[in-house]
Amino acid sequence: MKQRVLITGAAGFLGSHLCDQFISKGYQVIGMDNLITGDLKNLEHLFPNPDFEFYHHDITKYIHIPGALDYILHFASPASPIDYLKIPIQTLKVGAMGTHNCLGLAKDKKARILVASTSEVYGDPLVHPQPETYWGNVNPIGPRGVYDEAKRYMESITMAYHTFHKVDTRIVRIFNTYGPRMRLNDGRALPAFIGQALRGEDITVFGEGTQTRSFCYVSDLVEGIYRLLLSNYTGPVNIGNPNEVSLRSFAEEVLALTGNKVKIVNRPLPVDDPKQRQPDITLAKKLLDWSPVVSREEGLKKTYDYFKELPETEWYRQPKEFASSK
Repeated sequence: MKQRVLITGAAGFLGSHLCDQFISKGYQVIGMDNLITGDLKNLEHLFPNPDFEFYHHDITKYIHIPGALDYILHFASPASPIDYLKIPIQTLKVGAMGTHNCLGLAKDKKARILVASTSEVYGDPLVHPQPETYWGNVNPIGPRGVYDEAKRYMESITMAYHTFHKVDTRIVRIFNTYGPRMRLNDGRALPAFIGQALRGEDITVFGEGTQTRSFCYVSDLVEGIYRLLLSNYTGPVNIGNPNEVSLRSFAEEVLALTGNKVKIVNRPLPVDDPKQRQPDITLAKKLLDWSPVVSREEGLKKTYDYFKELPETEWYRQPKEFASSK
């Protein structure tokens, strides 16, 4: 019998790539998503596959999966500031109630669960690069706090289920990731820069552009997550690319890649925007024998080629608006 895995947030950027990974490894995959920020286009290539099924469901409600379940990967959450600043309550609920429901399902099914945490648990870090032992510098009542604290709570309840209920848990802290299936309008640096270049607009850099990020190509990230899931380690593990770059330099790299002649312009820095972001991946190297293999030059070209082939209507699509809800 093939092993069965449930992936929440399956229609999102990372979730859909994880579905591909587990299908390619011979698993039966159940994708689940409420499509508030996900897109079924990311999964449509899997629908003819008999080993894939999709549930349109909000995991903040009770989750029912018939039959045996071996693994759960909990990736449901808005992940870009442009989304979680618009839907702060839903972001907190999926980190709290959604995680609680996934952990309860894992307990009931005796399944191993991996939860998707984030480098944002480190906030605007005072330690650089950031190791898993660093507790972070987070403003809980700032605008980004709805995402940062949702993920910090996720880690806390996951460890509580592990220690109290003996649920088999894994925690991955994901650093900036990029690749095909990102949304051009999701507000993050890479799709924003490429989208502006494709439309012939000036590229917008916040602040002086001296703040740094470390970008990991999606295939590297997915491999790291897969190895962590199958490992025996229950503490948080950083998965990301430690090759750090300033956002100004990154914008210049994107501009050179596209060959456009637009300018790079500066805008005011958003509140609580982290000044530095670089993973210490010593633990991942030691535990998982993992480190990224795709260079930023290669990954950027693949990502740019993907966006360039999209219909032009996608280049101009506006960010999603959300109706107010309880």
